[in-house]
Amino acid sequence: MSGLKLERARVVSQEELYEDTHLMWLSCPAVARGAAPGRFLMIHCTDALDPLLPRPMSFHRFREAGGERQFAILYDVRGRGTAWLSGRKAGDALTMFGPLGRGFEVDAGSENILLVAGGLGVAAVVSLADEAVAAGRSVTLLQGARTAAKLCPPEHLPAEVEAISATDDGSEGHRGRVTELLAERMPWADQVFACGPNLMFESMAAVVREMRTRKPVQVLLEERMGCGTGVCYGCAVFTRKGVRLVCRDGPRMELREAFG
Repeated sequence: MSGLKLERARVVSQEELYEDTHLMWLSCPAVARGAAPGRFLMIHCTDALDPLLPRPMSFHRFREAGGERQFAILYDVRGRGTAWLSGRKAGDALTMFGPLGRGFEVDAGSENILLVAGGLGVAAVVSLADEAVAAGRSVTLLQGARTAAKLCPPEHLPAEVEAISATDDGSEGHRGRVTELLAERMPWADQVFACGPNLMFESMAAVVREMRTRKPVQVLLEERMGCGTGVCYGCAVFTRKGVRLVCRDGPRMELREAFG
């Protein structure tokens, strides 16, 4: 972990991948070193002091280019910081630090990987899909969104991934919550990995309890963060093991520990 050491990153490219959701590729060897699926970085989204606090971003994808490891972030434009970020162009510089947190852990014997993504939670699971496919594992992604326009397009996913969608309005795939697809797919999976809002995790926990399964389910918690390093305690959550900090003790946690 590079801790609080600030690094300068170069924007390689940026595009609006789908509705109000941007894909940005970045070059920053110091941050790329040690980055892995499920971990995150903190980006200062300003040229000045406002907004003051950096924004946490998941590592979305990795690639080798020009003799270096580059990484991408996937983010929605939601406020001043991300609006500023969406205006950056190739060659622009960003200030950031990372990698931070505990990422996903895939057991060596796991052959079937089930991913569950709610909304922008898809940003954190695609790199895991990439690595699992490269390792010869079978991967299914259950992706949920409010409407079809907010689904990550299938052509952006590895071709080998089975992608199944759910939308609140029924505009694509299953009409309803993505967690309504979980019970049918759970028996197939050796491990389950998820990222999304807490309401999704609560619904997943209910499914797991009803199925009475002890299958491992790793989730990435999404909480507001001020520092990203455990200093401010702004991302504290209550778990079965007491108070945990999402930035330092997570964001990866066991579903039953956090939402048992």
